[in-house]
Amino acid sequence: MKKIFALLIISAITFTSCSDDNDDNLKTKTEAKTSFNFTHNWDDTAIAGSDFENTQYTNANGEMITMTRLRYIISDVTFTKANGESTTIEGYKLVDVTNDDLNYNPEMKIPTGAYTSVSFTYGLKHEDNIDGAYTDLNSASFNVPMAALGGGYHYMQFDGKYTNSTVTDAPFNYHHIRAVNAGMPPVFPDQPTFITVDLGAMTISDDITIEVKMNVAEWFKNPNTWDLNVLNQVLMPNANAQLLMNQNGQNVFGLGTVTQ
Repeated sequence: MKKIFALLIISAITFTSCSDDNDDNLKTKTEAKTSFNFTHNWDDTAIAGSDFENTQYTNANGEMITMTRLRYIISDVTFTKANGESTTIEGYKLVDVTNDDLNYNPEMKIPTGAYTSVSFTYGLKHEDNIDGAYTDLNSASFNVPMAALGGGYHYMQFDGKYTNSTVTDAPFNYHHIRAVNAGMPPVFPDQPTFITVDLGAMTISDDITIEVKMNVAEWFKNPNTWDLNVLNQVLMPNANAQLLMNQNGQNVFGLGTVTQ
């Protein structure tokens, strides 16, 4: 009889514990971790680090391109609700496609719920683009020269070689920065060249991984067909070229797979 009574007590404790576990599992999550995975393509042909210096792509102007380096900054990921309330993950990520450094895993959690917009800044907003402020970007040689160009940091360094009917393996340096007219002192146009990228609406109920896709071909074709015979190097002190890059960059990024 004592054995039966003991078994009944153990069963009751086990049932209670299981019930508690089930209650925990049913609790609504109030905060979620976010992860971002950046993938790259040339008009739907996937690009990986192994393609650099090995694979040729044809741009909208007919030049054949071989990429040697591609890296860029994304910053200030922002989640906005219908009532205008927003949560911003401050900070940045240097995405280095050449070396397959493609994941951004912020420490900050965000509230779960329905968001009408998930967005980020490509590059750095002016108030964040502070010369010499970021140790890792300094060591990565991502700086913009202070004397003639006003300092701060690149938004993107995109380097390679191009070939057409008249040239073979000519270098290009498609470097995007804050638009500036070089001088002493440098003069900045009013129009910003960083880009706010809106990935659209999302409902977040659990930890989430968001794929952000870059179509690299877009840098050369929409709305401006890029002629590498004319605009190939020394583009940083060319404010008009920087504004053209900003226009072409409006359609570069898109939303890929979302998992949670």
